[in-house]
Amino acid sequence: QVQLVESGGGLVQPGGSLRLSCAASRSIFSGYAMGWYRQAPGKQRELVAQITSGGSTSYVESVKGRFTISRDNAKNTVYLQINSLKPEDTAVYYCNRAVVSRFSSWGQGTQVTVSS
Repeated sequence: QVQLVESGGGLVQPGGSLRLSCAASRSIFSGYAMGWYRQAPGKQRELVAQITSGGSTSYVESVKGRFTISRDNAKNTVYLQINSLKPEDTAVYYCNRAVVSRFSSWGQGTQVTVSS
């Protein structure tokens, strides 16, 4: 059964930090590159960080130096450490494989709100 459960979001002030977690089912996680996506109000969902099964990472330019993706293969879990949060980081954050299709299932996401 496909399962993705994101957690760790919240309301933080600009400059703050959060650590997001995503527990995935083994069928989704094992051996695959995983990614963190976000969807801001009125915008399309975008892939912001990804990590291969071997641990290589890549980021979109807007989050480089502030976001760090990691994974624990033993726990089928992927993490996203977010530092120096900005109001434009406000979005619902989702995890999934780094390559998805329109048929891919998604979790409920976790809301990150950056506001003073």
